[in-house]
Amino acid sequence: MQHLDGEDSELFEKLAFISGSTRNLEIESAVAAILKKVCDEGDNGLLSFTLQFDRASLSSAEQCVSAAELNQAEEVLDSPDRSAIEEAIENVRAFHSHCSSEDWMSINSHGGAVGERYYPLRRVGIYVPGGQVPLVSTVIMTVALAKAAGVPEIAVTTPPKPDGTIAPSLLAALSLCGVDEVYKAGGAQAVAALAYGTETIAPVDKIFGPGNAYVNEAKRQVFGTVGIDLLPGPSEVMVVADETAHPAYVAAALLAQAEHGSGKEKVFLLSLDENILRLSLSETEKQLESLSRRDSIRSVLKTGLFAISASSETRVFEVANYIAPEHLELQIDDSKVERFTSSISTAGSILQGHYTPTALGDFAAGPSHVLPTGRTSRFSAGLRLSDFFRRSSIVRYDLEALRKAEDVISRFSAMEELDAHGRSLSIRFENLH
Repeated sequence: MQHLDGEDSELFEKLAFISGSTRNLEIESAVAAILKKVCDEGDNGLLSFTLQFDRASLSSAEQCVSAAELNQAEEVLDSPDRSAIEEAIENVRAFHSHCSSEDWMSINSHGGAVGERYYPLRRVGIYVPGGQVPLVSTVIMTVALAKAAGVPEIAVTTPPKPDGTIAPSLLAALSLCGVDEVYKAGGAQAVAALAYGTETIAPVDKIFGPGNAYVNEAKRQVFGTVGIDLLPGPSEVMVVADETAHPAYVAAALLAQAEHGSGKEKVFLLSLDENILRLSLSETEKQLESLSRRDSIRSVLKTGLFAISASSETRVFEVANYIAPEHLELQIDDSKVERFTSSISTAGSILQGHYTPTALGDFAAGPSHVLPTGRTSRFSAGLRLSDFFRRSSIVRYDLEALRKAEDVISRFSAMEELDAHGRSLSIRFENLH
């Protein structure tokens, strides 16, 4: 853990180093080689990496999850787990029903009809982290949106266990979301298969979903061949705590994000009260001992926990807006919540008040938990329904509207020395009958 002085003149230089993303040439090179091999060799390249990285020996046919596997996973899912998954799906659908992209038409100053039309993407690929920690919630936070958008083809990849299986709860969630195309493939090689296609996996138009550094680097490198959603990296949380915060709640928030356990998570505690900061850090140590993943959490906290003192609300706003955290927990007095929410404009997700842990957003509240990290919340936002659509602008003029536009088009044609552009309009007024 590092304690950063909130009044230190070098604070923002330190924060830039801590929270900014940097290139890793070793990862870039390794990913480029993986992408090339899968692109060149198809299934053989993909399956060789599945054996190498996931220790699962599969044939081309075996990498496909069958309908029977999906149905069986749903059938054996116990009732409480099924209810939890269905409740989360319903909340996600309800939230994103307010984010729909609707066609519209209007009349511009020339009298021409202009507007936009939205089309669901034809085919998308969704990466779901799995293996030892099957992220069932990621299925819901991605697939439910694709389904709500009306995407006709949804291909899901998720890494298998060494025995070639996938966690039944994850398969059950896929089945409940209505997915029937699932592949046992993980890592950068799965991204390559989705982008370039193999003999078994047809290429997609856009790839969605969180992943590790290799998955994100693969998404970055295939962008342009396909679309990508964003580059959600290791998880982040910033807890802002004032004198009304409960140290136990603050500690639990820090530990929950560190639990992801990749070793690269960032956990920030920004406090307006030195006593709360001290008590919260002490409580973190106490709670840690009772957690099943305490060893990996302790490793994250050692290098990724940053405690920052702030003497004023203005300082809080400056630091929080600079870091642009993936998750921002405002464990502050209710009277301050709206002011802080208005003043901190760069967080991916804002959790308001003492009774709103990040786990609500991670699992079931409604917004997607696929969120920007590494300060990219400054210019991007979390996954939403519109990300599964593409948009076409619509323009339709009649002869009367075209005549009203003639002067402005001819002037732009002259200014830009593009006479064919002007001619493409003026020719329509020649030889009118």
